Amino acid sequence: MPFFALDRFPHIPSLSTYFVDLLQSIARNMKIISGNIVDVVSQRIFQGKISIENNRIINISEEPVKENQFILPGLIDAHIHIESSMLSPSEFARIAVIHGTVATVSDPHEIANVLGIKGVDYMINNGKKVPFKFFFGAPSCVPATSFESAGAVLGVQETEELLSRPEIKYLSEMMNFPGVLFDDKEVVSKLSIAKKYNKPVDGHAPGLSGTDLKKYISAGISTDHECFTIDEGLEKISLGMKVLIREGSAAKNFHTLIPLITEHPDQIMFCSDDKHPNDLLKGHINLLIKSAINLGYDPILVLRSCIYNPVKHYNLEVGLLQKNDLADLIVVDNLIDFNVLQTYIDGNLVAENGQSYINKVLDGSPNHFKANPIKTSDIEVMAQAGNIKVIEAIEGQLITNKIELSPLLIDNKVVSDTSRDILKMVVINRYNESVPAVGFIKNFGFKGGAIASTVAHDSHNIIAVGVKDSEIVQAINLLIKNKGGISLIKTNKELFLPLPVAGIMSNNDGFNVAKDYDQLEQEAKLLGSGFKAPFMTLSFMALLVIPELKLSDKGLFDGNKFEFTSLFC
Repeated sequence: MPFFALDRFPHIPSLSTYFVDLLQSIARNMKIISGNIVDVVSQRIFQGKISIENNRIINISEEPVKENQFILPGLIDAHIHIESSMLSPSEFARIAVIHGTVATVSDPHEIANVLGIKGVDYMINNGKKVPFKFFFGAPSCVPATSFESAGAVLGVQETEELLSRPEIKYLSEMMNFPGVLFDDKEVVSKLSIAKKYNKPVDGHAPGLSGTDLKKYISAGISTDHECFTIDEGLEKISLGMKVLIREGSAAKNFHTLIPLITEHPDQIMFCSDDKHPNDLLKGHINLLIKSAINLGYDPILVLRSCIYNPVKHYNLEVGLLQKNDLADLIVVDNLIDFNVLQTYIDGNLVAENGQSYINKVLDGSPNHFKANPIKTSDIEVMAQAGNIKVIEAIEGQLITNKIELSPLLIDNKVVSDTSRDILKMVVINRYNESVPAVGFIKNFGFKGGAIASTVAHDSHNIIAVGVKDSEIVQAINLLIKNKGGISLIKTNKELFLPLPVAGIMSNNDGFNVAKDYDQLEQEAKLLGSGFKAPFMTLSFMALLVIPELKLSDKGLFDGNKFEFTSLFC
């Protein structure tokens, strides 16, 4: 007989209903949470109590309660590269739960470019060590293109191996849209494997429209997170795609695309794509919800977009606050301020009032790094006749412009020109010794110093930008010495954040990494950068699948023509 059996309390009828509930919950190892229940399935809000036993919801009662808090299913990021937080999955989870996130649809594409399946396995195994729901996909494009050097290759055989696993939920973003359009044999095979295992395929097709878009979607590709205009989003929705509204550290499309939710609520999901650690510390999907609701959008439709829609699209094992569901839920103060008070995953309280209850995990640091130190002479550009093609970076966008400008020459060499904000940029193969690729970029704004990083999408070679060649080389060699990380050089000042896991992640305490990264970012801004996230912006300047002009370790690349181009014109 349990200690709190009711027949041991003959006076029980005289107790309040609340006390009876309390005794019963203790007797049955049960939690009871009261408040305004947000039902995203039936699309209504009502007062009541939720009873949780072990890891599931065993009862939901609709009745008056005194609590004014709101109870709703846990939040889901529908597309994110965990690696871009520069944190291991377990450390990412420790921070994400304080913002009400209980699950992510995670593309391990970044680490796969470095370590292949070994990297994917690291993400899965590390994620399993904490009470958080990571749902990983099979990277579809490793390497992203044949125009860059990666650390690994995932071919058809590796893709099938991954997609055959129950824990792999989908085929990750198909960035090789030319391969889809021109029926590339390997691309067609990977799409067929996804169909064989009845798993959805994520898209990545910025600016694609018309007949090309129709063919791309007809290949079985069901989502896109790269829309940067409302018309693009509408066209993709009209052809059956789901549009993921993205607000990350670098790419920000929320305010442009959020109007889509009014007329097409079932076709919308929210995602961050890439979230740097200091930004993750400030908030996650909860910030998008708060913004959308405060803009006047229907709270139920907003919440469905980051809860119900991803669960149904990707077939996720995440509870939706229904009887017998897994108890994945959050408690917030109200639907305006949207302060997360508690986060539960499988019935366990994992965060409360900004404090994470997830314990730190000690894990290994797999890596792939073979580059050797360079000299200033390795990045010198000798003058030639004509102008140079310059990458024009754009705040809040992954796309760039291609502009042609006259070079600044000193001693018959092309150098950075701070008067016109044209800086030298370098990309170096970090997997094998090779000659650095050099280009020029506009809008970084540095008046002095240099920054460098081994977070460089998608192959994660070494990327750097700066004013003086000597400082660029110093920043690069600091990364090479430590086999990965982020560096900043300012006169005699040298700052460095180590990223020992594949050269793109830290396995140190996530809260401390966020603070250290924030210091580096602030120092980069003091160099003169007007970008909100200068390191994140730099990391995408080697992403060849996003037009218009980028730089790989093999040279300057025209993203519109999908071919290499010369620096001089």
